[in-house]
Amino acid sequence: MLNKEGLEYLVKLGYDKEVLVDTDQGLFSTMPLTRVKFAKTETLQVSNLTSIIDFLKANIDNKSEKLLLQVVSNKEVRVLTPIGIDEERNEILRAVAILPDNIKYDLFIDTERFNIMLQAGFADKGDKSLVLKFTGLIRDEAVKETGDNGVSQKVTIKTGIASVGEAEVPNPVTLAPYRTFPEIEQVESKFIFRMKEGPHAALYEADGGAWKNKAMRRIKDFLVDNLKELADQYEIIS
Repeated sequence: MLNKEGLEYLVKLGYDKEVLVDTDQGLFSTMPLTRVKFAKTETLQVSNLTSIIDFLKANIDNKSEKLLLQVVSNKEVRVLTPIGIDEERNEILRAVAILPDNIKYDLFIDTERFNIMLQAGFADKGDKSLVLKFTGLIRDEAVKETGDNGVSQKVTIKTGIASVGEAEVPNPVTLAPYRTFPEIEQVESKFIFRMKEGPHAALYEADGGAWKNKAMRRIKDFLVDNLKELADQYEIIS
């Protein structure tokens, strides 16, 4: 905020009339003044956490002030300067993870597309292999006779070259989609796995979004572990 001395300086620049009025309620100006804001730093954008670590260790901009690292979400981290004279922070670096765009939830798709989605967009952990094996063995005509009690489903699958058998659809299943930065161990969570005639399969998230908090904690832990020597030069929040 511009103080009395600053306003008096404006008067000395050549204004003919008094611009300052001192009242019982405080100091007022008889003419409007507009605050000139300082230029902001252009934000650099990267796609992984390693770039943030390299940037801070190199101190490319020769920053001496303590920086703030904000884990915004499971796929975004911001590097901010302290609050400046304009009461605003400069965002000097932002990391946004590049995630698969072919993962579909709450939607029945044919088992071929479903298997491709699972192989390309999910980490090799949890029940991934079980679900892939199950959808690979299912018979089209069998799904039309699905028995469903509201929780479990039964379908007919191939059990040999020329034989078939009845099997219960695994439900719920534990899977780990690629939902955060590649440096982070992908978070496992529960999914409802459903099937219907076609055959078609679908996944429904079943952990209420708790996996996001786990991913954010893992991002924070990763940054702290890799920036130990700079611990006094930044604060991190998530």
